[in-house]
Amino acid sequence: MQLLSEQELERRKDREELYALGINPYPAESFSINVTAEDIHRNYENRKTDYKDISIAGRLMSRRIMGSASFGEIQDSTGRLQFYVRRDDICSGEDSTLYNTVFKKLLGIGDFVGLKGYIFTTQTGEISLHVTELKVLSKAVKPLPIVKRDEEGNVYDGFTDPEQRYRQRYVDLTVNPEFKKTFITRSKIISNMRRYFDDHGWLEVETPILQSVHGGAAARPFQTHHNTLDMPLFLRIANELYLKRLIVGGFDGVYEFGKMFRNEGMDRTHNPEFTSMEIYVAYKDYVWMMEMVEELLEKVTESIHGKTVVKVGQKEIDFAGPYRRLTMFDSIKEYAGVDVSEMDEEGLRKVCAELGIEVDASMGKGKLIDEIFGAKVEANLVQPTYITDYPIEMTPLAKKHRTKAGLVERFELFVNGKEIANAYSELNDPIDQRERFEEQLKLAARGDDEAMAMDEDFLRALEYGMPPTAGLGIGIDRLVMLLCDAPSIRDV
Repeated sequence: MQLLSEQELERRKDREELYALGINPYPAESFSINVTAEDIHRNYENRKTDYKDISIAGRLMSRRIMGSASFGEIQDSTGRLQFYVRRDDICSGEDSTLYNTVFKKLLGIGDFVGLKGYIFTTQTGEISLHVTELKVLSKAVKPLPIVKRDEEGNVYDGFTDPEQRYRQRYVDLTVNPEFKKTFITRSKIISNMRRYFDDHGWLEVETPILQSVHGGAAARPFQTHHNTLDMPLFLRIANELYLKRLIVGGFDGVYEFGKMFRNEGMDRTHNPEFTSMEIYVAYKDYVWMMEMVEELLEKVTESIHGKTVVKVGQKEIDFAGPYRRLTMFDSIKEYAGVDVSEMDEEGLRKVCAELGIEVDASMGKGKLIDEIFGAKVEANLVQPTYITDYPIEMTPLAKKHRTKAGLVERFELFVNGKEIANAYSELNDPIDQRERFEEQLKLAARGDDEAMAMDEDFLRALEYGMPPTAGLGIGIDRLVMLLCDAPSIRDV
């Protein structure tokens, strides 16, 4: 049984009284809107528009009743607008029900209303709407949290608990509307990226989310079961292998924005469900891809901030290229003080022990190097930095380096100590790819639950021939965190 507070019980009673008055608190018909609060504040002060006949809708956020006239505030998707309402303006003849009963008693903070009227300026200089028509659009039966701000802008009694904010985002966005900017910026970032790709003639596609073989990344998948087919399926951990199939099929460039799912830990930069963009372009390599990423991120940051410099906390990060390039081995030598380029697995385990890095028996050579890098290097990479030329054991889907034995043509872009992008010269030798998958199976047998599975259909596609290809994945959530200076992935 649902337990209701005194306010919730009162609001439900108000709802019934509205029905009793013949007023539907949830009308079906459209309410025509011809202006927003932002439009009015931007244009009326300079008299660009007189706004003599306007229609606006939103939540009732405050109310100051003064007998037969009242002031209040309405909040739409763009901001707040003060309004002034008089009984004699909205009521017809002797019937004052709409003002005296509906507005003063049955409406509450958080209810949606539609207002019509004209704009004027109060004696104190406040741009306001003089209401001539009022319509109830939706009755809220649960009260909003009351947010109080002092003259310095400090918030008291607000909706500030992080877990509550994340779980009830709909309330958070209503009482803390400044967080809307993050979502708007996220949309603009994706739109600008999509425009850049489309301008180059690359095709946006969609690939399967439910997959019979999990591949394309080293990660633990979510598993489900298809009842009709009586077979296990996995939520995708990456879309790489399906996008490469399209390159095999004859497309020169394909990209996809989509959700990925990894059954792993959570922290401020990791979430089990996240958004990734992956793109594959035929006849290119990872060197070309570095230059493309620099151009892309320059354009995106300029479109959002008007410049390439972004403030993240107390740091200023410049996305203008070219970015620093540092090989994986050189970065470990620079920041950990040890040369691991010629070490075998036993030597790497000793280094991990000396550096106080916890490892387990399932980790092979590539995983051990990755642990050292993560513990000693990542946090130092504040300005955009490409880490290049990874050990072959770390990257089973990348092409062998053209001049450096034992390495692959891969880079990761790190910004503010976190990986933002990952790219390869894609492996297109089907025999080499099969051997790499077989090595992954050996790691799985040792207990590595992030090892890739053998994907026979993908291997068959490669056997038909795939042109030289460069591939890139960008973590959209982390990129948005950077460009919005958001502290947690759950904020974006």
